[in-house]
Amino acid sequence: MTPAIAKTAFVVLAVGWYLIRYEYARRSRRAPVVRSARGPRETALLLISLAGLGIVPFTYIATGIPHFADYSFHPWQAWLGILVVAASLVMFRLTHRALGRNWSVSLDVREGHQLITDGIYRRVRHPMYSAFWLWAAAQALLLPNWVAGFAGLVGFGILFFGRIAEEERMMLEAFGSRYHDYMARTYRVIPLIF
Repeated sequence: MTPAIAKTAFVVLAVGWYLIRYEYARRSRRAPVVRSARGPRETALLLISLAGLGIVPFTYIATGIPHFADYSFHPWQAWLGILVVAASLVMFRLTHRALGRNWSVSLDVREGHQLITDGIYRRVRHPMYSAFWLWAAAQALLLPNWVAGFAGLVGFGILFFGRIAEEERMMLEAFGSRYHDYMARTYRVIPLIF
Protein backbone atom coordinates (compact mmCIF):
# COMPACT_ATOMS: atom_id res chain seq x y z
CA MET A 1 0.00 0.00 0.00
CA THR A 2 1.26 3.44 -0.97
CA PRO A 3 -0.11 6.98 -0.58
CA ALA A 4 -0.84 7.03 -4.33
CA ILE A 5 -2.95 3.87 -4.08
CA ALA A 6 -4.79 5.31 -1.07
CA LYS A 7 -5.56 8.50 -3.00
CA THR A 8 -6.69 6.42 -5.98
CA ALA A 9 -9.06 4.49 -3.69
CA PHE A 10 -10.61 7.80 -2.64
CA VAL A 11 -11.07 8.80 -6.29
CA VAL A 12 -12.66 5.38 -6.99
CA LEU A 13 -15.06 6.04 -4.10
CA ALA A 14 -16.12 9.38 -5.59
CA VAL A 15 -16.48 7.97 -9.12
CA GLY A 16 -18.41 4.95 -7.83
CA TRP A 17 -20.68 7.27 -5.85
CA TYR A 18 -21.38 9.32 -8.99
CA LEU A 19 -22.06 6.24 -11.13
CA ILE A 20 -24.48 4.82 -8.58
CA ARG A 21 -26.30 8.11 -8.16
CA TYR A 22 -26.53 9.16 -11.82
CA GLU A 23 -29.42 6.96 -12.93
CA TYR A 24 -31.44 7.55 -9.77
CA ALA A 25 -30.98 11.31 -10.04
CA ARG A 26 -32.16 11.22 -13.65
CA ARG A 27 -35.23 9.15 -12.75
CA SER A 28 -36.19 11.11 -9.66
CA ARG A 29 -36.34 14.38 -11.62
CA ARG A 30 -39.43 13.04 -13.40
CA ALA A 31 -41.42 12.75 -10.14
CA PRO A 32 -42.99 16.11 -9.21
CA VAL A 33 -42.06 17.56 -5.81
CA VAL A 34 -45.02 18.05 -3.45
CA ARG A 35 -43.15 19.48 -0.43
CA SER A 36 -39.59 20.76 -0.19
CA ALA A 37 -37.16 22.37 2.24
CA ARG A 38 -35.08 23.85 -0.58
CA GLY A 39 -33.80 27.31 0.06
CA PRO A 40 -30.68 29.22 1.06
CA ARG A 41 -30.12 27.20 4.25
CA GLU A 42 -30.38 23.85 2.44
CA THR A 43 -28.11 25.12 -0.35
CA ALA A 44 -25.51 26.30 2.18
CA LEU A 45 -25.56 22.94 3.97
CA LEU A 46 -25.11 21.06 0.68
CA LEU A 47 -22.22 23.33 -0.34
CA ILE A 48 -20.48 22.87 3.03
CA SER A 49 -20.80 19.10 2.65
CA LEU A 50 -19.53 19.27 -0.96
CA ALA A 51 -16.52 21.27 0.19
CA GLY A 52 -15.66 18.76 2.90
CA LEU A 53 -16.29 15.59 0.91
CA GLY A 54 -15.15 16.82 -2.50
CA ILE A 55 -13.44 20.15 -3.00
CA VAL A 56 -10.95 20.01 -0.11
CA PRO A 57 -9.89 16.35 -0.57
CA PHE A 58 -9.58 16.65 -4.36
CA THR A 59 -7.53 19.83 -4.00
CA TYR A 60 -5.23 17.87 -1.68
CA ILE A 61 -5.02 14.91 -4.07
CA ALA A 62 -4.25 17.17 -7.05
CA THR A 63 -1.88 19.63 -5.37
CA GLY A 64 -0.84 18.34 -1.94
CA ILE A 65 -2.25 21.51 -0.41
CA PRO A 66 -2.38 22.10 2.54
CA HIS A 67 1.15 20.73 3.02
CA PHE A 68 1.46 21.92 6.61
CA ALA A 69 -1.25 19.47 7.72
CA ASP A 70 0.41 16.29 6.38
CA TYR A 71 1.17 13.46 8.78
CA SER A 72 2.96 10.12 8.31
CA PHE A 73 1.25 7.64 6.01
CA HIS A 74 0.36 4.31 7.62
CA PRO A 75 -0.41 1.43 5.20
CA TRP A 76 -2.67 -0.37 7.71
CA GLN A 77 -4.77 2.78 7.98
CA ALA A 78 -5.15 2.94 4.20
CA TRP A 79 -6.10 -0.76 4.00
CA LEU A 80 -8.79 -0.10 6.58
CA GLY A 81 -9.86 2.90 4.50
CA ILE A 82 -10.30 0.66 1.45
CA LEU A 83 -12.59 -1.64 3.47
CA VAL A 84 -14.62 1.38 4.53
CA VAL A 85 -14.78 2.55 0.88
CA ALA A 86 -16.29 -0.82 -0.07
CA ALA A 87 -18.81 -0.65 2.79
CA SER A 88 -19.76 2.90 1.82
CA LEU A 89 -20.36 2.00 -1.83
CA VAL A 90 -22.42 -1.08 -0.91
CA MET A 91 -24.54 0.91 1.54
CA PHE A 92 -24.98 3.73 -0.97
CA ARG A 93 -26.11 1.33 -3.69
CA LEU A 94 -28.57 -0.45 -1.40
CA THR A 95 -30.15 2.82 -0.28
CA HIS A 96 -30.61 4.08 -3.83
CA ARG A 97 -32.08 0.79 -4.96
CA ALA A 98 -34.52 0.78 -2.03
CA LEU A 99 -35.57 4.42 -2.49
CA GLY A 100 -35.90 4.41 -6.28
CA ARG A 101 -37.74 7.51 -7.45
CA ASN A 102 -38.31 8.66 -3.83
CA TRP A 103 -34.66 9.77 -3.66
CA SER A 104 -33.54 13.39 -4.01
CA VAL A 105 -30.47 15.42 -3.12
CA SER A 106 -32.43 18.03 -1.21
CA LEU A 107 -35.18 17.49 1.33
CA ASP A 108 -38.16 16.75 -0.90
CA VAL A 109 -41.36 14.76 -0.68
CA ARG A 110 -42.34 13.69 -4.16
CA GLU A 111 -45.72 12.92 -5.66
CA GLY A 112 -46.59 9.32 -4.78
CA HIS A 113 -43.77 9.24 -2.22
CA GLN A 114 -43.67 5.97 -0.33
CA LEU A 115 -42.36 5.27 3.15
CA ILE A 116 -39.62 2.65 2.71
CA THR A 117 -39.20 0.49 5.83
CA ASP A 118 -37.77 -2.76 4.56
CA GLY A 119 -34.42 -4.00 3.29
CA ILE A 120 -31.62 -1.63 4.28
CA TYR A 121 -34.27 0.58 5.94
CA ARG A 122 -35.49 -2.12 8.31
CA ARG A 123 -33.33 -1.07 11.28
CA VAL A 124 -31.92 2.29 10.19
CA ARG A 125 -34.04 5.28 9.11
CA HIS A 126 -31.26 7.08 7.26
CA PRO A 127 -28.84 4.54 5.76
CA MET A 128 -27.84 7.02 3.06
CA TYR A 129 -26.46 9.22 5.82
CA SER A 130 -24.72 6.11 7.17
CA ALA A 131 -23.11 5.73 3.74
CA PHE A 132 -21.96 9.36 3.82
CA TRP A 133 -20.48 8.90 7.30
CA LEU A 134 -18.61 5.89 5.91
CA TRP A 135 -17.34 8.06 3.02
CA ALA A 136 -16.09 10.64 5.52
CA ALA A 137 -14.41 7.94 7.62
CA ALA A 138 -12.78 6.45 4.50
CA GLN A 139 -11.51 9.91 3.55
CA ALA A 140 -9.96 10.35 7.01
CA LEU A 141 -8.26 6.94 6.74
CA LEU A 142 -7.02 7.31 3.15
CA LEU A 143 -5.73 10.89 3.09
CA PRO A 144 -2.84 11.49 5.54
CA ASN A 145 -3.59 15.15 6.01
CA TRP A 146 -5.31 16.65 9.06
CA VAL A 147 -7.31 19.11 6.95
CA ALA A 148 -8.13 17.13 3.80
CA GLY A 149 -8.60 13.85 5.62
CA PHE A 150 -11.00 15.19 8.22
CA ALA A 151 -12.78 17.79 6.09
CA GLY A 152 -15.42 15.21 5.19
CA LEU A 153 -16.29 14.50 8.81
CA VAL A 154 -16.65 18.22 9.49
CA GLY A 155 -18.43 19.13 6.24
CA PHE A 156 -20.85 16.23 6.25
CA GLY A 157 -21.32 16.54 10.02
CA ILE A 158 -22.55 20.11 9.54
CA LEU A 159 -24.99 18.94 6.86
CA PHE A 160 -26.21 15.99 8.91
CA PHE A 161 -26.79 17.84 12.17
CA GLY A 162 -28.14 20.86 10.29
CA ARG A 163 -30.84 18.95 8.44
CA ILE A 164 -31.73 15.67 10.21
CA ALA A 165 -34.40 17.22 12.44
CA GLU A 166 -35.98 19.00 9.45
CA GLU A 167 -35.98 15.80 7.41
CA GLU A 168 -37.67 13.82 10.16
CA ARG A 169 -40.23 16.61 10.66
CA MET A 170 -41.07 16.47 6.94
CA MET A 171 -41.45 12.70 7.09
CA LEU A 172 -43.75 12.97 10.12
CA GLU A 173 -45.88 15.52 8.25
CA ALA A 174 -46.02 13.30 5.17
CA PHE A 175 -46.57 9.93 6.86
CA GLY A 176 -47.89 10.75 10.34
CA SER A 177 -48.21 7.88 12.78
CA ARG A 178 -46.66 5.40 10.33
CA TYR A 179 -43.39 7.35 10.46
CA HIS A 180 -43.69 7.88 14.21
CA ASP A 181 -44.02 4.10 14.69
CA TYR A 182 -41.09 3.57 12.31
CA MET A 183 -38.99 6.01 14.36
CA ALA A 184 -39.82 4.09 17.54
CA ARG A 185 -38.45 0.81 16.20
CA THR A 186 -35.36 2.04 14.30
CA TYR A 187 -32.12 3.95 14.82
CA ARG A 188 -31.11 7.03 12.83
CA VAL A 189 -27.82 5.89 11.30
CA ILE A 190 -26.11 3.15 13.33
CA PRO A 191 -28.05 0.04 14.45
CA LEU A 192 -28.17 -0.37 18.24
CA ILE A 193 -26.19 2.86 18.80
CA PHE A 194 -27.65 6.03 17.21
